Amino acid sequence: MNTFGNIFKVSIFGESHGQGLGVVVDSCPSGIELCEDDFLEDLQRRKSGAKGTTPRQEDDLPEILSGVFCGKTTGAPIAILFRNNNTKSKDYSQLFDHPRPGHADFVARVKYGGFNDYTGGGHFSGRLTLGLVAAGVIAKKILNPVKIEAKILEIGGTTDLNKAIELAQQTKDSIGGILECKASGLPIGLGEPFFLSVESAISSIVFSIPAVKGIEFGAGFNVAKMTGSFNNDCIIDSKGTTETNNAGGINGGISNGNDIVFKIAVKPTPSVSLPQETYNIKDKRVEELIITGRHDLCIALRVPPVLEAATAIALADLSLIAQSVKRVF
Repeated sequence: MNTFGNIFKVSIFGESHGQGLGVVVDSCPSGIELCEDDFLEDLQRRKSGAKGTTPRQEDDLPEILSGVFCGKTTGAPIAILFRNNNTKSKDYSQLFDHPRPGHADFVARVKYGGFNDYTGGGHFSGRLTLGLVAAGVIAKKILNPVKIEAKILEIGGTTDLNKAIELAQQTKDSIGGILECKASGLPIGLGEPFFLSVESAISSIVFSIPAVKGIEFGAGFNVAKMTGSFNNDCIIDSKGTTETNNAGGINGGISNGNDIVFKIAVKPTPSVSLPQETYNIKDKRVEELIITGRHDLCIALRVPPVLEAATAIALADLSLIAQSVKRVF
């Protein structure tokens, strides 16, 4: 399945080195102002070019194929296409029989019987997050004036980002990172108690971002070290404002009106310049693999706009669900 959502449905398609990739957004409300320029700011934030990111440069220009007429959404599915113009598929020719450690190369080959497009990571590439960012732009419009902001807290185990990147460049090894995301201005009542809680909805799509390996809301794993009286967030007014926010803005799976705050862990990029051992499927033996091509030293550097988009998509879906339910008091 490549679709997320119950009402606000997002489907991604394409491959890293194919003709293109994109997203289809279904059940977006009609009448929302939308044009290609609306996507450019977040797409630019996601692009490579900064120190520690891949040298691969793509235009990443969105083409709205459907669902928008005279500058406003029609209510029909919105299809957005991004064309690939800068591919070097030959850099990946050895990976069909030599799967990269830590990457999806091996499981993709087994699952799809070797018919998968493995060049550039194929459908498993971080390039597919373009579709998430595009859908996130639409989701943010639905949620307006809710504000969603993600930032990098650390990479390579340090808050000194430049130092971490320089060390990674010297050692020719990749590094991971920790990011924080905050959603402000949400109403009380989004989410359901169990299977569609705010945490489960956000977590589900966040784990669809390649390289994300962990998530924690509010105080996260630190709550295991707290007493109940310390962990509890005291309510200080009729709006539900709390003195602390150890719960991360969520109680019983439902938004409580405070900022929703969570952190994620992003693993190091599997493609590193150092020699690694891997299994040669064709020759049936373990041998050395030297990976070539263009890769990020730290994929976490490009995750903030993707994380914001994923969060917006989940919250937009929950918001539309809440609007569709008639409650009797």
